[in-house]
Amino acid sequence: MNTIVIGYDDTPAAKRALERVAMLGRAFDSHLVVTSVAPVASSAAPRSLGTDPADTALEHRHELENAREYLGEQGLTAEYVEAVGHPADSIVAAADQHGADLIVVGTREPGFVERLLGTSVSDSVSHRAHCDVLIVH
Repeated sequence: MNTIVIGYDDTPAAKRALERVAMLGRAFDSHLVVTSVAPVASSAAPRSLGTDPADTALEHRHELENAREYLGEQGLTAEYVEAVGHPADSIVAAADQHGADLIVVGTREPGFVERLLGTSVSDSVSHRAHCDVLIVH
């Protein structure tokens, strides 16, 4: 496993995934890429690009800084990538751009609406990725 990409958002699920990435990165001496995605607000307007981030860039920089701090404590370095877009698409794009062998994402028990709409990022990543995906529960 030369390159591992993780989608990180400072949630408990993402923190568990980051712990797993640290373990794998150390074991395989992998290049680690941590990405935090500012999701875009969806618009009901036809042909809307949905370009207004729902979260601020500052929030995602803070998330990446928390990941950097944790990995640094583990004696690991990583590349940190800020992204704006749909989270699953952005994580898969980061994996493609970096030639990742593995994507790691955390998951939590989806609520009724998420199950109904199929909006799970981990599920979307697993269906769109061109490399292996590890979903950490």
